[in-house]
Amino acid sequence: MSNWQSSRGRSAVTAMSLTAVLALTATACGDDGTGGSGTEGSGKGEITFWDNNGGVRTAVWQEIIKDFQAKNPDIKVKYVPVPSEDVQSKYDTAIAGGGLPDVGGVGAAYLANIVAQEALEPVGERVKSSSLNGKLVPLMVDSVKTAGGRDDIYSVPTSASNGTLYYRTDLFKAANLQAPTTWKLFYEAAQKLTDAKNNKFGYTIRGGAGSIAQALDAAYGQSGITEFWSGDKTTVNDPKNVAALEKYVGLFKTTTPAADVNNDFKKMVSQWDTGTIGMLSHNLGSYTDHVKALGEEKFKGIPGPLGDNGTRVQVSNPVDGLGLFKGSKNKAAAWKFIEFAASHESNSKWNESAGAMPANIEAAKDPWVNASEPTRLGARTLTDGTTKLVQLPYYLPDWNKISKAENEPNFQKVLLGSMSSKEFLDILAKQLNEAQVEWEEQAKK
Repeated sequence: MSNWQSSRGRSAVTAMSLTAVLALTATACGDDGTGGSGTEGSGKGEITFWDNNGGVRTAVWQEIIKDFQAKNPDIKVKYVPVPSEDVQSKYDTAIAGGGLPDVGGVGAAYLANIVAQEALEPVGERVKSSSLNGKLVPLMVDSVKTAGGRDDIYSVPTSASNGTLYYRTDLFKAANLQAPTTWKLFYEAAQKLTDAKNNKFGYTIRGGAGSIAQALDAAYGQSGITEFWSGDKTTVNDPKNVAALEKYVGLFKTTTPAADVNNDFKKMVSQWDTGTIGMLSHNLGSYTDHVKALGEEKFKGIPGPLGDNGTRVQVSNPVDGLGLFKGSKNKAAAWKFIEFAASHESNSKWNESAGAMPANIEAAKDPWVNASEPTRLGARTLTDGTTKLVQLPYYLPDWNKISKAENEPNFQKVLLGSMSSKEFLDILAKQLNEAQVEWEEQAKK
């Protein structure tokens, strides 16, 4: 969930404003890669759906699919769970070699990559002529439009999240510590809660899959830089960000477990839920996991720490959505499923399970949205003027490749001491600057 703001005019990066949300208080799949234009089909038969967070959200999707099939007995949904860390590579493989689904979950972080390969159907007109018309948070729609890099939308938005700092209230109370609402208090707590000999640590850092966005969140959060671009160059390797990342990386093996170097979000969340670690940086999506493991009385979730000037800076979280694949031989049935999944009841059910913000306007007014403390606090801070969002360039087709395949291994080198924070950020900046130039050249064409 984000009150995203434009990072630079010509990239036209607009995104979801949380204020807009709160103010409302028979063929399975295409046979080849892009699949040509596919067909509308009969609106009956079997369709294939790929869940882009398989395993984590399987239960709620199975419930939604059961509801859909009860109302549409002539359509069978084949559910395929795909782990979030594997989803882009699985899409790329299917585009190249065949076997794309009819419908798939697509995150904004890799949406442009799929759109650039001509694998997704534009859905703007379908939304306008459906029951979803006027029912989706407008700036969430703008966000997926921008992320796709074209004039139409290639994903029906379903949810958005927000960076969250979770902390163990029981451990903080026992150590007589204040809540980690500022970076100074965060570092003090990380140190005081660490007793490595007894396997107690103040923080758990994300060193494996998905580490880059969290590292950038810590860098920009401390540096106070609020723009991702300055002219034609990224601010990623600004000296203030370098110094901030050095301080953050210094926590590794000092106030964090050594095993954190391989932590993806699942390992990180599981470790925090079952151990005696003081703090965890993730997003709203893991809130329900923490409730199940710890109970609401043992932890709280707050937005990222405030900077020295009283302003909170966080990097944007991508909006998630559902895409209709161009090669589908039964687009009519596939669209019925997307329309149902993005409807009030289904969208509310999914987001309540995930602890995320709904894209459906009516779902965003449901009582549970304010009943969840991290969601409520995140919403408040993003609308009270204390938070600035640094818009990550999801619109770059190479964003996910750069931020994952090419730089996650480098960040591990930084943690292990074989690469400096400056070298890491300089490499990242060079790749981003080159990708931006290429994107602008393509846009001119």
